[in-house]
Amino acid sequence: MVYVAFYQSPVGKIKLVSKDNKLLEMKFLNQDTNLLPIKEICEKCDEVVLRQTREWLDEYFSGKSPKSKEISLNPSGSKFAKVVWELLLKIPYGRVCTYGELAKEVARITHKNKMSAQAIGGALKRNPIPIIIPCHRVIGANGKLTGYAGGIKRKIALLECEKADMVNLYHFE
Repeated sequence: MVYVAFYQSPVGKIKLVSKDNKLLEMKFLNQDTNLLPIKEICEKCDEVVLRQTREWLDEYFSGKSPKSKEISLNPSGSKFAKVVWELLLKIPYGRVCTYGELAKEVARITHKNKMSAQAIGGALKRNPIPIIIPCHRVIGANGKLTGYAGGIKRKIALLECEKADMVNLYHFE
């Protein structure tokens, strides 16, 4: 059975979707929230992972750095996208990296000569669990805030919530 819960955040209402006690999706309600083919939904039910996710979001929006490892995630996506999303989880709270830096690291991990920043942007756009898988922490090479599925205003608000260091960029090691 698929479970659904809602969370009212400072940046808008968020729909949480879980199955088998794993978080599948976390979408702002103005985004495409029907990414999964949902046959059975129990909106009044609650799985432990949904409670943990709400607690994680409470901590996040209070300006603290919650640990994503506390929540069991099961995002649906291509092998490539999952590589990108795993790397996003390594970007520390309050830090940002560029699309290019992320592309270099994906190329290194996947044994490619190079990877385009556009390919990275495509994987970020399809991220089904934003905030926890922090695609908002990726910025343009010139420091420009671009490309957030939840909208640029939300991206700015999330980075401000984290008091993100926009000068000392994060580099994968």
